[in-house]
Amino acid sequence: METRRPRRGWNKRFVLPLALLCLAVLLPGALLPPSASASSSSPAAGGGSRKRRWVGFDYYVLALQWPGTICRETSNCCDTNGCCRSQPLKWFTIHGLWPQYNYGGWPSCCRPTRFNINKILMLMPILEKYWPSLYCGSSSTCFGGRGPFWVHEWETHGTCAYPEIQDEYDYFSTALYLYSKYNVTKALRKARIRPTSGRKYAVGHIVAVIEYAFGAMPSLVCKNGSVQELRLCFHKDYQPRDCTLEAGSAPNGRSYCPRYVTFPSYKPSVVANTTEGINNQSNGEVPSYMRTSDSE
Repeated sequence: METRRPRRGWNKRFVLPLALLCLAVLLPGALLPPSASASSSSPAAGGGSRKRRWVGFDYYVLALQWPGTICRETSNCCDTNGCCRSQPLKWFTIHGLWPQYNYGGWPSCCRPTRFNINKILMLMPILEKYWPSLYCGSSSTCFGGRGPFWVHEWETHGTCAYPEIQDEYDYFSTALYLYSKYNVTKALRKARIRPTSGRKYAVGHIVAVIEYAFGAMPSLVCKNGSVQELRLCFHKDYQPRDCTLEAGSAPNGRSYCPRYVTFPSYKPSVVANTTEGINNQSNGEVPSYMRTSDSE
């Protein structure tokens, strides 16, 4: 029997604040599912690296980063860099939720918008833990400015998921829900693939474990023989679908994964004050990318 979905926005906007308290302690299953207004018509996924003007989209990619591959090369620490925390990150973190086209490429920077920090204030502790930036410095935004990592992801990708995703809250809470429900770190550990052990694992085995756990094939992006990203793909109704080979994942491509790969660990070089971020401005000023009509 098909169950009726709740009205759009009700389930997340009113139940999520309490669920977030659970997520901080026990991630799996803590967020409620987003509603969707459409579903993709084809299960075939497209690779490619082309950006296109927005004309809708066909499916999502949830890109997850393995921090060890990135953080082991960190040479500059700052308070916004998740690699510089006193305790190393031992789980996959979110890179972004990206609308994609079936025929290859993706839309970007689709709607001029001013990032509204007020819409995600309740999500901030969870974003800091599971969606941190792994670099110092600000990221480029769509219209000539620079801002924090989350602003970049929302402007570049989140604005292209309309009307399925309406605003900043929808975008970040949807990604957190998918990350929670399809817990890659937990699935790998259950299969005795323990990312911090320093061992080499067969790529085919990693892919098979995720496919068995979630019912769809992921894609991997590697750097120097180590897993840098693991990507899950979803229809527009948030059901898993197969990903396909990334454009740079062919032999000799820069993101090519060899037959056996590692999940490297790292030691933070500097203890940073991770309580600071885009929601904590020490001088009391509100940056332009965060201003709302109330702060102007």
